[in-house]
Amino acid sequence: MWLRLRQIALVAEKLAPVEAALLDVLSVKVAFRDPGVGHFGLENALFPIGNTLLEVVAPTRENTAGGRYLERRGGDGGYMVITQCDDHLPRRKRVADLGIRIVNQFENKHFRNIQLHPKDTGGSFFEIDEALGENAHAHDGPWEPSGPEWQMYKDTSRVAGIVAAEVQADDPRQVAARWSEISQIPLASDGLTLPLDNAKVRFVPCTDGRPEGLGGIDIQCTDKAAILAAAKKRGLKLDGDTLMLCGMRVKLIG
Repeated sequence: MWLRLRQIALVAEKLAPVEAALLDVLSVKVAFRDPGVGHFGLENALFPIGNTLLEVVAPTRENTAGGRYLERRGGDGGYMVITQCDDHLPRRKRVADLGIRIVNQFENKHFRNIQLHPKDTGGSFFEIDEALGENAHAHDGPWEPSGPEWQMYKDTSRVAGIVAAEVQADDPRQVAARWSEISQIPLASDGLTLPLDNAKVRFVPCTDGRPEGLGGIDIQCTDKAAILAAAKKRGLKLDGDTLMLCGMRVKLIG
């Protein structure tokens, strides 16, 4: 069984300024806006980054789960690490056997989804999904959350994929071990890195004054210089090849 990183979700107080920054700095395009998230008091936008996807959600009313998460983490930042598997049923059984609570789940003819409770996983929301149907397991195959034609909106002029997620935790080794237990994937020799099929999840201490959560991502670049120039022009905080965007450390690779 394989598990690959397919989508990263961020949460922002306001969608429009984050969207504008992503379009300008990373030169990505909006592939889809899911009307279904309105049920949760949210609006969103999905951006292809190679064959991975970046989602930004923002609350549209008071007293939403997204809004409460913003309050807990002190503003814009990472929200969910969303993975794709090739066989959902054993994954669901594993979650049940470990007694992990499920925050949200659904299934239809195109998609199976389970979103795990962060208090039971540690670190961040961890989601395990499976696409169904023709070409479902291909790297550029269908992915229901991103709309029916997300592939048409890929722009790799500056970015080629999300290749790592960085989860910060009070006890990163313990959280790494828990995610390894859930995913049934052995950790790397450092005990702090979970290798996925196409990326990795790093577990690090909380050193930025913020609580546990998804603190950063690594993006494979095709034009790092253009990204850094655009980030500097917009006045984004830069530290070498890492920029701050939507409260996230975005490390530029390549």
